Amino acid sequence: MKTTDNRRRKVLVPLATLLAATAVAIGSGATFTSTSNSASAVTAGDLVHSNDRADLTMDVANIKPGDSVAGTVTIENTGTIDSTLTLQETADSSTFQAGALHLEVTQGATTVYDGDFAAADDAGVMDLGALDIGDSTTLKFTVSMPSNASDANQGATASASYQWVSTQVEPSSTTLAWH
Repeated sequence: MKTTDNRRRKVLVPLATLLAATAVAIGSGATFTSTSNSASAVTAGDLVHSNDRADLTMDVANIKPGDSVAGTVTIENTGTIDSTLTLQETADSSTFQAGALHLEVTQGATTVYDGDFAAADDAGVMDLGALDIGDSTTLKFTVSMPSNASDANQGATASASYQWVSTQVEPSSTTLAWH
């Protein structure tokens, strides 16, 4: 009988040791974890344009019937956001007779306005299209007096003010980059 007891002990002792080790491992609460860090930075863009004629006036002096005088202005997107650009006359005054002073505004081969000098405000907001970051556009203003303008326009004066407006494009141009 002693042999049977020895055999039982030989089987039970290793089994008890294995059960005790398992209980210690499970009871210790040991788990494996892995962590990683990322940072986020958000910067608002700048919507800015420059005007190579800012605070300057296109001055046409002593215009006479048959004359045509032109000047250009360049607008550049110097910001960090793509935009669209518009032009609007904000004020004008004219003592010329209707049709005696003509204004044409062109953007490359596209005519933006073509009509009576004092009626450009009636055109409302003139769409000049997309102006992406770093891009520029040049507009040409041509003031002319028809050769058949009457003597009643002698000594007449005219002036106009314009406003350039950049508007951000739709939010879909925003990008996310991982560095």
